[in-house]
Amino acid sequence: MLNEDRLFPADPTTREIARRLYAEIRNLPIISPHGHTDPAWFAKNEPFADPASLLVVPDHYLLRMLYSQGIPLELLGVPRLDGAPVETDPRRIWRIVAENWHLYRGTPTRLWWEHSLEHVFGVTQSLSAATADAIYDQIADCLAKPDFRPRALFERFNIEVLATTESPLDLLEHHKSLAHSGWRGRVITTFRPDPVLDPETPGFLANLESLGRITGEDTLRWPGYLAALARRRRDFQALGATATDHGHPSATTADLPQDEADRLFETILSGRFTPQQAELFRGQMLTEMARMSLEDGLVMQIHPGVHRSHNPLVTGRFGPNRGDDIPVPADFVRALKPLLDRFGNERGLTIILFTLDETTYARELAPLAGHYPALRLGPAWWFHDSPEGMRRYREMVTETAGFYNTVGFNDDTRAFPSIPARHDVARRVDCAFLARLVAEHRLDETEACELAVDLTYTLAKKAYKL
Repeated sequence: MLNEDRLFPADPTTREIARRLYAEIRNLPIISPHGHTDPAWFAKNEPFADPASLLVVPDHYLLRMLYSQGIPLELLGVPRLDGAPVETDPRRIWRIVAENWHLYRGTPTRLWWEHSLEHVFGVTQSLSAATADAIYDQIADCLAKPDFRPRALFERFNIEVLATTESPLDLLEHHKSLAHSGWRGRVITTFRPDPVLDPETPGFLANLESLGRITGEDTLRWPGYLAALARRRRDFQALGATATDHGHPSATTADLPQDEADRLFETILSGRFTPQQAELFRGQMLTEMARMSLEDGLVMQIHPGVHRSHNPLVTGRFGPNRGDDIPVPADFVRALKPLLDRFGNERGLTIILFTLDETTYARELAPLAGHYPALRLGPAWWFHDSPEGMRRYREMVTETAGFYNTVGFNDDTRAFPSIPARHDVARRVDCAFLARLVAEHRLDETEACELAVDLTYTLAKKAYKL
């Protein structure tokens, strides 16, 4: 199904350069520093249940397209919060995807899926209503074999390190189990404190109380709250964490005097706060997290600019992460200034910035990362980790930030079999971009080859301290 020249330039001369570059990096190990795979898969190493629960139900990229065409999430097996009935026959769920496979023409989802079907499961037919059952049976037969258990696939995918993402309220039992399992695969955790940093999170006060029980700190007082966060960061580091991750609505930061921060925290605890006070608190906590990162060495990732759970009907029935998160405009120059005034010149601090607002690449993000020692640019992400999104990213940031103020690629996926597919797309797009620079005599091919290795492997490993 897959053409070996996919995503390479159509021009024969440039395509040949891209082929040579790709040949040098196609088999490099995968560094996956930011994702949402389940650590229980690797801790328990049990067989995946069936093709639908592995490939369909957790994949919000897939779900949102079908939902947009009027297909209820219940028919796709997505569990409802109220326990109401949903489709439980995995073959029927699979057939719905196959019958509607034409919807994915031209999308990155189709690239990822077809790569996974062919390279992971040996499928050589195109997915359709006519082939749905045969492909389902082939994948189901594979999943019953030891070679398709999570640890075996991890090794087969040539993953050097994979980072999952957990809340401070997670007891990290699966990561503890992995640490004592004797398995040599490196699966580490990432500290995602949003549930205890964002006062507009449902159950925020209860989350703080849980944090207090876990840490033994008085999290209803400002000093105890900060101490609890610092302690959980150390707990995560003990299980391999090298990074934190912050999915705030905006990049707003603040640097309040400690007495003002204490008073703001009391207002937040009272529950009688305005949206502006909630935003100010989130901004203060980003600066506090940067301070802690300077102290403990954890790399800081900031993912702003998303209206999460935009569709109240979907969120109310199924919860978050069901395909209804929508990009919004983001400001970085003014929003980050309080944090950067305090920490932007620190060489011992790494803050990786992501965005879904592509208009900020050339105007704000590349100039910021091209100046401040503490800043790096994350890759094209989420809606833009696609061939065109990646090309736009390289075109808009390279002239100002260069390549070495970026951090390679991360796959940000919940669909485990798509990890090698996503990395392959990124490698091919980067080789195509570098090939154009070589063909235009803007870069020597030897330099392009070194860059291809760096973009594929070295930059991510260095940026995330892996």
